[in-house]
Amino acid sequence: EPEQAQRKYDYDLVVIGGGSGGLACSKEAAQLGQKVAVLDYVEPSAKGTKWGLGGTCVNVGCIPKKLMHQAALLGTAVKDAKMYGWQLPETVRHDWTTLAEAVQNHVRSLNWVAFPCFFFYIDKHFTCPSLLQTVLTTKNVVIATGGRPKHPTHIPGAVEHGITNVALECAGFLTGIGLDTTVMVRSVALRGFDQQMAGLVTDYMEAYGTRFLWRSVPTKVEKLSSGGLQVTWTDVQTGSEHKDAYDSVLWAVGRAPETKALGLDQLGVQLNKDTGKIVVGADEATSVPNVYAFGDISEGRPELTPTAIRAGKLLARRLAGQSGELMNYDNVATTVFTPLEYGCVGLSEEEVVRRQGEDGVEVYHAFYKPLEFTVAGRDASQCYIKVSVCRGGDQKILGLHLIGPNAGEVIQGFSMGLQCGATYTQLLQTVGIHPTCAEEVVKIHITKRSGLDPTVTGC
Repeated sequence: EPEQAQRKYDYDLVVIGGGSGGLACSKEAAQLGQKVAVLDYVEPSAKGTKWGLGGTCVNVGCIPKKLMHQAALLGTAVKDAKMYGWQLPETVRHDWTTLAEAVQNHVRSLNWVAFPCFFFYIDKHFTCPSLLQTVLTTKNVVIATGGRPKHPTHIPGAVEHGITNVALECAGFLTGIGLDTTVMVRSVALRGFDQQMAGLVTDYMEAYGTRFLWRSVPTKVEKLSSGGLQVTWTDVQTGSEHKDAYDSVLWAVGRAPETKALGLDQLGVQLNKDTGKIVVGADEATSVPNVYAFGDISEGRPELTPTAIRAGKLLARRLAGQSGELMNYDNVATTVFTPLEYGCVGLSEEEVVRRQGEDGVEVYHAFYKPLEFTVAGRDASQCYIKVSVCRGGDQKILGLHLIGPNAGEVIQGFSMGLQCGATYTQLLQTVGIHPTCAEEVVKIHITKRSGLDPTVTGC
């Protein structure tokens, strides 16, 4: 509007949310000459836990998770080492305190100090009152507040006696460092992922020592006089009730968007009624001019740190008039850091079949054994690769899935291929690196349709 164009603002851009995406957006905007303010506030968890700038990933998500995953992998490596000739003590113990301190020290080194500010609302003139009643005016507002873990508040004792995080990854590394760990699953594991792959992941975890209670729903959590926690649950198949005692209870029942405290309804920002997330366009614009949103807070976007970082940088460039490039959300790779990692890019087999029909899809697959597993005598029953392609022509690759060691490192390279429109023909033309797990992807040749045994033989 002419009036708005003539108005002077304190800032070109105010970013609400100091997580990975918000910081990436603000830093990019500042480098492009924009005057930028970042406003961040961490509501303490039910247990009173809070952290500094950087968001979930740096403080309580991906970074500490991967370090703890590595601790568990080293425990497995110690067991393998004996088979490789290393003479080690019969009993090797893990010390949780040492690991926790080391991880927390690393996380602290990633934090930097900023002015904490919590927004009650943004009014229609883009004025932002905080708890300290500081008022900022800005040309554009970007909302990148992400989400926080849900608590099942309808279950007695859930909030006061439970902590939160991600399910299978936490269960995996806790099992790996020697703790007795149980996962209670209401319906399916890894909802939204390829379910054949999810089944292999949990099969490996069960063999690894993690206990699963399938088709079970918790009904209450009680504190015992011993200090432990008694969990009561119902088996939904039989209707029978069960109880057991645990030292800790961790809820991993999804995440909720951090939109409630922003007063977006007063501004007229459209939210998805079911999820509470902000509805955005391809350019991250909300229903209100000059207000944008991206990352986990946005409806229909992958809840992944690198996605938010890239989307934030591209948004900053567009708002600074430096580029018109939009974020491409297709073929974003991801990895689940379970004891045996699962990496994927593109569509699940279920989604490929839904879009193309059974007759329009060819699925190539292989069970393989990592060389490292052989001398160690480790079971490789769940090491598996699946490539779903369009049937006919060059067979464009629609989905690539791999379960095995270092799956994240492997899938990252192949994700570039899918961004470039890789085909099965091109995959076969690629010469593998021997001996690696990744080479099994470019050697894949047996289809599910053929009914042949997909187990890789030979070296």
